[in-house]
Amino acid sequence: MPFELESDKSVPILVSFAVLCAWQLFLAFSPERENPAGSGDEAVETSIIPKLVGGVDESSGVLAAALYRCGGFKNVVKVKSARIAECSKLLENSFRVVNIALVNELKLVFEKMDVDIWEVLDAAETKPFGFKRFNPGPGVGGHCIPIDPFYLTWKAKEVGQRSEFIEISGRVNASMPSRIVDKVQLALNDVGKAVKGSKVMLIGIAYKPNVDDCRESPALKIWELLLDLQAAISYHDSFIPKVPKTRTHKRLEGVESVPVSEENLSQQDAVVIVTDHDNIEYDIFQRVRCPVIDTRNRLRGLKGINVVLA
Repeated sequence: MPFELESDKSVPILVSFAVLCAWQLFLAFSPERENPAGSGDEAVETSIIPKLVGGVDESSGVLAAALYRCGGFKNVVKVKSARIAECSKLLENSFRVVNIALVNELKLVFEKMDVDIWEVLDAAETKPFGFKRFNPGPGVGGHCIPIDPFYLTWKAKEVGQRSEFIEISGRVNASMPSRIVDKVQLALNDVGKAVKGSKVMLIGIAYKPNVDDCRESPALKIWELLLDLQAAISYHDSFIPKVPKTRTHKRLEGVESVPVSEENLSQQDAVVIVTDHDNIEYDIFQRVRCPVIDTRNRLRGLKGINVVLA
């Protein structure tokens, strides 16, 4: 929960409690910075990630910075205020949500132009300055990116401004699961089948590769949309062997993962790669005869597969 944006409510309560307990109160904000299951260039040890901290006053900021240094953080960055620290977090997540929405939208545009977005990204990435790569996908998930930027849109409205980039990005990213379902429908139509009654296996339901967290995962939204169309859904995710309780997907709770085996795959009418965990042997899909809807471009280069990029 953003602290400083709620300070009008929270600080007086905390101060009153401290006075009641005869405590001296110091308040600071330090945004979470971590990359769960990061790999390659994104793999960064938490203790060396710059630890941002800002206090509601100078004493609070100094003490909070000292606390984090004692806690093993090697690069503590004290900023002027808790609000600056908080807005930094909101900017970092808004940067990601806007850029992900941009490539998701361009994917749809380039598709109509018969241009491969992945080849465009490979080409653009050769520029050594002024470009940072973001990949398209089935939507966004986790406990930060789908949520945090919209605290900022709320605050912007409170002060009479609009954060239009963030609002548009939210709509684009939220629309991606239904776009994937459209791809599933078209792929099934191409082989003479309807979605109703078709067996569809989802590969990966975590919100990102190599984590066991499915909060706000687009996979769950895709699953629900396919259920609404009366498809029979199974899933594989070794990181999430059973669907946990979630806020908005009650009917999926308790469903268990099934193996990615030739036997299971042979029984499917379509397979959807939603989250491309590294522990999956993707070569097995070369022996799959049903359409494989690949939302992550993970099967690039594999031959003999009915792959539908989505």
